[in-house]
Amino acid sequence: MNKRRQTLKYIVWDVFAALAAWAIFFFYRKVSIDNDRFDDVNLVFQDSNFWWGIVLLPIAWCLFYAFMGTYNDVYRKARLKELQTTFWESVLGVTVIFFVLLLDDNIKSYRNYYVSFMMLFVLHFGLTYIGRLIITSHTARMIHSRRIGFPTLLIGSKEKAYETYVDLENQAVHSGNNFVGFVTINGRIDDRLGKVMPHLGTDRDIDAIIEKYSIEEVVFAIEDYEKDVINRIFCQLNRRDDVIVKITPDLRDIVYGSVKLSSIFHSPLITINPRPMEGWQYSVKRMMDIVLSLLALIILSPVFLVTALIVKCTSPGPVFYAQERIGYRGKPFKMHKFRSMYVDAESCGPALSKDDDPRITPFGRIMRKYRLDEIPQFYNVLKGTMSLVGPRPERQFFIDQIVERAPEYLLLQKVKPGITSWGEVKFGYAENVDEMIERLRYDLLYLENMSIATDIKILLYTVIIIFQGRGK
Repeated sequence: MNKRRQTLKYIVWDVFAALAAWAIFFFYRKVSIDNDRFDDVNLVFQDSNFWWGIVLLPIAWCLFYAFMGTYNDVYRKARLKELQTTFWESVLGVTVIFFVLLLDDNIKSYRNYYVSFMMLFVLHFGLTYIGRLIITSHTARMIHSRRIGFPTLLIGSKEKAYETYVDLENQAVHSGNNFVGFVTINGRIDDRLGKVMPHLGTDRDIDAIIEKYSIEEVVFAIEDYEKDVINRIFCQLNRRDDVIVKITPDLRDIVYGSVKLSSIFHSPLITINPRPMEGWQYSVKRMMDIVLSLLALIILSPVFLVTALIVKCTSPGPVFYAQERIGYRGKPFKMHKFRSMYVDAESCGPALSKDDDPRITPFGRIMRKYRLDEIPQFYNVLKGTMSLVGPRPERQFFIDQIVERAPEYLLLQKVKPGITSWGEVKFGYAENVDEMIERLRYDLLYLENMSIATDIKILLYTVIIIFQGRGK
């Protein structure tokens, strides 16, 4: 597969559709609405709006599509879903064009506005979807005929794994799963399965196998007596948003996450949605992170400087404190804070802070109460290692203890950690692992209801908590 070439196909067609729709619309408007004669079409080329549209609109449309996530996962597009997506993209885009380029035109009747809008919409939507439909249909045929496939890992090594493999391989319409191998749960392997694909390791090796073989999909096909381990393995996999997880129908009731029951590939498996939000919402969320973080750093710059000065003058040691935390997809990063504890506060090993913790400096208590120590984390947000809203990042030392008792914690790593979270708002800071696990339910609830509206709500609640001084 060549994802770049496939993406380029969509981009080239979208550029052509935008150019053609704008040019046809302008000629139509000049002849039908402005009542120009066909022999005066050179008037079109004298209109600056025509050339602004020719030069800028294809670029603007493609940037808009990229922002909406249209060019993500270009090999797994469904025709009906593409129809819906193209329709709403066209409605939004044409509305913006109408108000920016067309609303100030001299017209004889407001009816001409309505006609112009509908004409541009029909042209743009129709031309764009025709090309996308052709590309998507051709891609689907390539997948169904086995000329395109996705590297797939099979989890399971016994009768059910072999039967699932046979079912998928014998489909008249291929699912697109190209199995690179299987992993075992407890060691026993069905001889028939061992003859059709290689044994790549055990369930403990899954992360390494995914990286080595560029796995795109994982299929669960385990026996009933092995279901006690599915939560741990599933949570380990589902923290990644770049791997699609599929399960057999009998496992549906014991997994976490959103279940998608429809597929253009007619697979007998159930697909677990790997991403909590639509692509455009991720783009909006990232834009909010950048804009609001920049505004916060600018507006709070006097507070930033005064806080840094007081930290420096009230206790020996550096102003800032950088600590390794575990973030998106389990990757470590340095989280920055104003130092609120005395130097070498963890000389005896990692420890969570408590209400009357003697390691906290006097000014550190004030900072924590109003969460001033978190201000430097806006820099983490700008870097992209954190978000404004998301589960609070923890250290590996504590994560290991949490996962032993609550493996679903790993699900939180499928999104970026945040400066604030639903867990922070509803529960607050945790003083021990038991409280971390108790707070986990709020963060899992956020994950299941993740949206831009939810983020805004959490940010507003956080601002209220800060002004009330209800931080730790």
